[in-house]
Amino acid sequence: MAKQILLFSTVALTLCSVAFAFEPSPLQDLCVADPSGSTRVNGLACKNPTSVQANDFSFNGLHLAGNTANPFGSAVTPVTVAQLSGPNTLGISMGIIPPHTYTRVAEIITALEGTLEVGFVTSNPNNKQITKVLQKGDVFVFPVGLIHF
Repeated sequence: MAKQILLFSTVALTLCSVAFAFEPSPLQDLCVADPSGSTRVNGLACKNPTSVQANDFSFNGLHLAGNTANPFGSAVTPVTVAQLSGPNTLGISMGIIPPHTYTRVAEIITALEGTLEVGFVTSNPNNKQITKVLQKGDVFVFPVGLIHF
């Protein structure tokens, strides 16, 4: 009897220590930002779903030339929830250049004009830096969880 209790206890403790990782379902289909709203979920307040429009998910400013008269010779057009309200609570943005990382998603970038040096640093086995100069029309993918620029 003692052996059965010990075996049962060992199995129970083993099963209790197993962690399950998963991506939870969102609370709602969408949460278009409403800067005037006061109830916030995970970002700005959500617009009433009945008043959501296609324009909430569209941004048309990337075709405009930026001021590149700076030491870096580049321009950034940020596209965050302030400019594009549809992705509110989705944790995405465009135009952020400093080194950064995402713990749950990969990132993809497309060079629309000129050239752009991009890269990331691997974590295993040797913290190798992988870089590439993108030309107009090139696409580059940054793996999830790695510091990239």
